[in-house]
Amino acid sequence: MILSSYPTLDLHGYDRDSARVAVEDFVLENIILKNDTIIIIHGIGMGIVKNEVYETLKHNKNVIEYKMDNFNSGCTIVKLKV
Repeated sequence: MILSSYPTLDLHGYDRDSARVAVEDFVLENIILKNDTIIIIHGIGMGIVKNEVYETLKHNKNVIEYKMDNFNSGCTIVKLKV
């Protein structure tokens, strides 16, 4: 899978609340555009933004599954219902 070919949201510099809103908006935009796979870059840091991203994805009815990229732990691959 070549990650650069998928829509990507980079959350570097975001706080927890703005990351949550950005992820919700990004998922909705990509549902409308009928993209079934998206990439969210949350970085590594202390895990605050990553945990918020995962919590947001867990409660989103449009998300089928999400997993950390095997080669980059600061990146999550998300499968969407389209």
